[in-house]
Amino acid sequence: MSAHVDEVVAAVARDVEARLPELTTAMTDWFVEVIPEFRHDETLRSLMVASTSANLVAIMDMLVHSIPMDRITVPPAAAEYARRFAQHDLSLEALLRAYRLGEQMFAQWALDALRAGPHHGDPDVLDAVSVLSERTNRYIDEVIAGLIDIYEAERRRWSTRSGAGLATRVRMVLDTDPLTDAAASELLGIPVTGRHTAALVWAPASGDGPADGHALQAGARLLYEACGRTPLTVLADSRTLWAWLSGPDEVRLDVGLLRDRLPAGVRIAVGGSAAGIDGFRGSLAEAQRARAVAETAEDRPAVVRFDDVAVAALLTDRSEDLRRWVARTLSGLTADEPGTDQLRETLRVFLAAGGSYIQAAARLHLHKNTVHYRVRKAEELLGRPVGEDRLQVEVALLAASLLRGRL
Repeated sequence: MSAHVDEVVAAVARDVEARLPELTTAMTDWFVEVIPEFRHDETLRSLMVASTSANLVAIMDMLVHSIPMDRITVPPAAAEYARRFAQHDLSLEALLRAYRLGEQMFAQWALDALRAGPHHGDPDVLDAVSVLSERTNRYIDEVIAGLIDIYEAERRRWSTRSGAGLATRVRMVLDTDPLTDAAASELLGIPVTGRHTAALVWAPASGDGPADGHALQAGARLLYEACGRTPLTVLADSRTLWAWLSGPDEVRLDVGLLRDRLPAGVRIAVGGSAAGIDGFRGSLAEAQRARAVAETAEDRPAVVRFDDVAVAALLTDRSEDLRRWVARTLSGLTADEPGTDQLRETLRVFLAAGGSYIQAAARLHLHKNTVHYRVRKAEELLGRPVGEDRLQVEVALLAASLLRGRL
């Protein structure tokens, strides 16, 4: 193959590389749309995005620098995502389908770049297309072969470690419809007709390795100490433990004890209490939403309850729509200028205090006149008095405060 063909291939790869952030988003959004197994919670979704990005960067490097095929390895983020896929009992076929779909999408990007670039009429363009296709296909084949080994090894390891039988039965209760109360109770080994409060115990990722299982179990034991009920627990993945506190009546959970004694590096999200199968499932979903808020909140709380962050939690699924709505509602009050965040916080507390300058000043430890001045400045940036659409402004301010890392 001529050096000129390699130059054309490298130029096309650079054209694609220049748009990689937006193209990565488009690819991952497509996976979520067409492959049900890719509809993850926020934590696993972020790893999926990292895996996709790592593979695309590796393909770009291979094409730009003509890296030999025998040096191709599975990117660490892609390997860890395959392990989590196995831990969540998601099918290998779905994972491999994503790689083939991604290959098709990448090929289309490359063709579009060729058509739009200066090499469109180049006599070697057909050879360049052939090389692009062959190298990309070989990369995908090599990575898939590695991923199959990683996935199957993790399935074997996880089955012996996680109490696979109970984990499978819990997932059946979470995912199977219709399911009778009697069938669910038999699968879980507890009466499902009582009330359930779910909690997530997790260790935020500090690398690609697994969390300390002893730390997760210590968090589960602390749940018992905080309410006097033995939780039903299963490992959801290597960094997350699901727990349910179930009984004939609503559990009384000592959240203060959890906050005071939670092991370093471990965090807990708690759903609301509800009855029956719907409660068993719904409380876990609430805990997962609360976790999503906790992971983007500025203060990274160690313990978060869904009921304390419900407004923000219910807005986490469509963060791009939320970002646009917050920007439209708060107008100039979302500007990235020194002191603007201070004005937002003052206005939020002022509205939460029922529009009382005195109460807001007490909560913020400020003089009443300072609060008055900041509220007036905030209204100037809003372009209208807050009384015109107070509810929308208050919700937008709360979302901006609780989901700062996401907006």
